[in-house]
Amino acid sequence: MAQHTPTSRICRACDGFATVAITTGTRHPDGTRATLRVTCPTCQGTGHALPTAAVVRAGR
Repeated sequence: MAQHTPTSRICRACDGFATVAITTGTRHPDGTRATLRVTCPTCQGTGHALPTAAVVRAGR
């Protein structure tokens, strides 16, 4: 059976993982790790990219 392609394009910069948690190496008083949440600057945390044609038209 043929597989359908996804309708929205995945961001090339983050491969769809738009938000990640990075450990700082320190711990909170209760023993849990301190983390930073970072979002992809290219897709602003959506995980999807604009179609190429829309990007080309915006520059003209």
